[in-house]
Amino acid sequence: MKGAGGEAVRRLVTRRDAIGVAMAALAAAVVTPSNRLTAQPPNRLKQSASRWPYRSIPLVDFCKAGAAMGLAGVDLLAPEDWPIVRAQGGGLVCSMGYAAIRNDFIPRGFNDPANHDLLVGELERALPVAAQHGVPNLIAMFGNRQGRSDAQATDACVAGLRRIAPLAERHGVTICVELLNSKVDHPDYQGDRTAFGANIIEKVGSARVKLLYDIYHMQIMEGDVIRTIRQHAAHIGHFHTGGVPGRHEIDGSQELNYRAVATAIADLGFTGFVAHEFVPTREPLRSLREAVEVCSV
Repeated sequence: MKGAGGEAVRRLVTRRDAIGVAMAALAAAVVTPSNRLTAQPPNRLKQSASRWPYRSIPLVDFCKAGAAMGLAGVDLLAPEDWPIVRAQGGGLVCSMGYAAIRNDFIPRGFNDPANHDLLVGELERALPVAAQHGVPNLIAMFGNRQGRSDAQATDACVAGLRRIAPLAERHGVTICVELLNSKVDHPDYQGDRTAFGANIIEKVGSARVKLLYDIYHMQIMEGDVIRTIRQHAAHIGHFHTGGVPGRHEIDGSQELNYRAVATAIADLGFTGFVAHEFVPTREPLRSLREAVEVCSV
């Protein structure tokens, strides 16, 4: 009996040791960041949010809320707001700034040579200030057609943007010319196709002149978003999001799979900003937080 009892004790100890090792391994698996079952996916994209859909929220409060949900920037701000954003700390910046605020900002673009002195002058004044406040991008527009051919518009845009490109390069700030839809929101806008804009960016030939690819607008005009982004990755410096139709939340209520789009952008190694520019239909900060989660890939 003594020998049998000793063997039983040894088996019990061995079993307890085995259970202990197994539990330790399980605990390590649960807390290890690399564990695929429990770890949060890496956020490979720098996300931002356009200011205008959240104008009812004071800018300082919006910055604090945005930083808390993982935003790295606030988009589409006038120069007087740039230092306010940066003063909130945490690396938050104005991710896309206006060189000037005008009622005709969209229709009056680089496609008309008569606008060049005005547009170049605005950017010349804004570029050093943007660099001072850590603003990486300034927005520009192609402008309305007003009867111009694409060839005429291309020549004009290339000439105007080449005038300002050297100063943008000197200050390390990128001028992003936005693609918009002419079908629903901006009738007669000339920069309404990716190929048109990309051709101009290619001809300008500057690392500091790129496209602002608005996913909402280009889905309306041409669809084929992921393939187009891959094809023209070298021409794109910034993205805007928005649900189609209606420019609302980027959730299951609209036609694009934004997680797939975000993943495609991240897989390209894109280092710029993806800025949310949709009009919330629910509690604004909740909708924005959900959009950040969708694009955290």
